[in-house]
Amino acid sequence: MARHASEWREGAVKRETRLVHAGRDPEKNFGVVNPPVYRASTIIFPSMAEFDTRGERKYTGFGYGLAGTPTTLALAEAVAEISGGVRAVITSSGLAAVTQALTAFLKAGDHLLLPDTAYGPTRVFGTAVLPRFGVDVTFYDPLIGKGIAGLLKPATRVVYCESPGSATFEVQDVPAIADAAHARGAVVILDNTWATPLFFRSFEHGVDVEVQAGTKFIAGHSDLLIGCVVARTEEHFRLVKDGVSAFGDGVAPDLCYEAMRGLRTLAVRMKHHEQSALEIARWLEQRPEVARVLHPALPKDHGHTLWKRDFLGSSSLFGVLLKTTNETAIASMINHMRLFKIGASFGGFESLITPPRPEKNRTVRPWQPDGFLLRVHVGLEAVEDLIADLAEGFDRLNAALGGKA
Repeated sequence: MARHASEWREGAVKRETRLVHAGRDPEKNFGVVNPPVYRASTIIFPSMAEFDTRGERKYTGFGYGLAGTPTTLALAEAVAEISGGVRAVITSSGLAAVTQALTAFLKAGDHLLLPDTAYGPTRVFGTAVLPRFGVDVTFYDPLIGKGIAGLLKPATRVVYCESPGSATFEVQDVPAIADAAHARGAVVILDNTWATPLFFRSFEHGVDVEVQAGTKFIAGHSDLLIGCVVARTEEHFRLVKDGVSAFGDGVAPDLCYEAMRGLRTLAVRMKHHEQSALEIARWLEQRPEVARVLHPALPKDHGHTLWKRDFLGSSSLFGVLLKTTNETAIASMINHMRLFKIGASFGGFESLITPPRPEKNRTVRPWQPDGFLLRVHVGLEAVEDLIADLAEGFDRLNAALGGKA
């Protein structure tokens, strides 16, 4: 018999165990281990009185397929349980999770604070979309910490965080930011895709609403788009759920099923990603072609102290600052990789390498390093093979530079 989420929160089992059992109830599904895929648009009601409850059912049950099916609810319950929130809403993509979370708490005349390191599409939403609807958006230095109190206005409704930043990996002092925001009545929303709830416990650090691109580590196989919004309170959950319903953002139950399947192995994959990424990051630190490795778990990283204080682990994604800015030579290195592929994502089983070019977007804390930045996602391949691939790439880089690192 499945146990209710509140029973798990008493601390009887570890998170790895919760990942296996959360959102499952075989007794309700004829003993089937995994929740089945319920496909539905129309939901049938036994009476007029029951039909009239369909508005409330979007929070507690099923009134129409757009609001979800038992498959959607199973994933939502599992994600909320792992995150430690009250309830969760599943969205059609990671970006939808971001935009739905923001619009749930913002209206014309409100003020939003966004970190200068925000995920590119989040930044676009803050510069090109929200201002059209009367929302005042200010970008802030991600390293501001408690100093964010000086940027809060009477109209500040939301302070948004992303830690570490997904391109340049600055670690934010989320507890200090949350304290300042709450003192002024603002809601704190955090993009926790990089660490996942396994390695950063959002609600224990003052966050009100957590968003994740489930496309990345939860799904884990680079084959679906899905997002998750987890709320600390029932009130916040209902605001997000209302917004998602109003925008007509629905998720196919088949995708929820596949995301749930990925969730079961999240702990195993994250440990492998972490260990492999750290081994490769340390190897890269020793390369003469590398000016700096941007990985919060490395002692030399600028954000290591905060990471060590607040995080329980690290993930697959980090940055490498090359000493050269010769893009012809860098292209020779990257274009011919055997294992590292060029792709704008992370969290999947295959390794990726991309040029994020943060200098094009930053406005508050300009990105002006002396070198060229690469973003690396370390997949599930053997570390020795990945290092060999990078070593061959450096050989091509050096050959293109005339033999100089």
